[in-house]
Amino acid sequence: MHSRLASACALFALIVPAAALAAGQSNEGFLHGSIRSDAGREYTGFLRWNTDEEAFWDDLFQSAKQDLPYLESVSEKDREGGRPKKHTNIKIFGFKVNVESDGWAGPGSRVFMARFGDIESIAVTGSNAARLTMKGGERIDVEGYANDVGATILVRDAALGDIELDWDKIDTIRFAAAPRGAEPGAQRLHGRLVTPQGEFTGFIQWDQEECLTSDRLDGETEDGDIALAMGSIARIERRSSQGCLVTLKDGREYVLRGTNDVNAENRGIMVEDPRYGRVVVAWREFDRLEFSESPTSGRAYGDYGRAKPLSGTVVTRDGKTRSGRLVYDLDEAASWELLNGDWRDLEYNLPFALIRRIEPGRDESRLVLRGGETLRLEGSQDVTADNDGLLVFDRGEADPIYLPWREVESIELAD
Repeated sequence: MHSRLASACALFALIVPAAALAAGQSNEGFLHGSIRSDAGREYTGFLRWNTDEEAFWDDLFQSAKQDLPYLESVSEKDREGGRPKKHTNIKIFGFKVNVESDGWAGPGSRVFMARFGDIESIAVTGSNAARLTMKGGERIDVEGYANDVGATILVRDAALGDIELDWDKIDTIRFAAAPRGAEPGAQRLHGRLVTPQGEFTGFIQWDQEECLTSDRLDGETEDGDIALAMGSIARIERRSSQGCLVTLKDGREYVLRGTNDVNAENRGIMVEDPRYGRVVVAWREFDRLEFSESPTSGRAYGDYGRAKPLSGTVVTRDGKTRSGRLVYDLDEAASWELLNGDWRDLEYNLPFALIRRIEPGRDESRLVLRGGETLRLEGSQDVTADNDGLLVFDRGEADPIYLPWREVESIELAD
């Protein structure tokens, strides 16, 4: 999600020895597809957003939704009936800012977030805008908010080599699984992240950017500046707010300081943990990261099937039960969508498909996941009193029932 000056170090360059690649991961987790330019030319191959950022199907495409059709299902009386002011935390350059607004979302005010694997195609509609077609057939217009729209996209075309395409030269992007045997040029980072709150194991994105063995960890040592290939690192330990200890696979050790890769300016360490989806750990909650090998590069494009509508049973605080199709927070309506929340400097982005039960609260909510884990989350509209409530199409009725957040005791999501 962030551009960096040293982007050249993070292109799909063959820095890892060929023998290591041959014995390494399969390629199915890598972004792959065809881009058609405004001039009518087509380029096909592995893709990387902004040349050094998102590269996998479980990475997140983010922007802002331009249409909020479910707001029309709520009456003016409910809209104006004593909704409290909202105090929403948003992140600007890594800092949380509290923004006060009225109690209802307006057009274009909702963040769009989806895994690339759930997207079928992207049509460029403006310099900072797009129309996305999801695998379930939904078409969603998005604009702004993040640099995923307006991006420069690197294509590793098997015939032509690496090509960088600016957003304003692109007509459409169509995603597809990579051919068997196609070589992405590097492996995906994988490891075990240890925090005071527990351990997380899965694919790694360091500083919310470095995710390949060919990407570089930059820092200052006693001997001078250094840029270490991520694939050469065995372990990273936080020493303080100013630096960390890096142990290489050959046993050499370096204390690194002086850049946002290795100090408190780090934007967070992401772990794609199968239990939770995407977890981002803040620097002050990070103890150590131990890299390990993975035979795969993540879920394949075909593993992201056609999404299902959200559905389940809602129990209200006065004991009534409503069942049917659900719209959560007057916004999320499909199983591919994500629920967001924080807990003690850990940020969770959970696909609704992983959630079994939600117990709403004013300042935090309790979630029970399908794997049996329990989470308490706070800090976002999805899990606090800022939530705009639910629509329930009770037993298939055409007109939904609106339930304010404060009236909901529990939500049991269907499989």
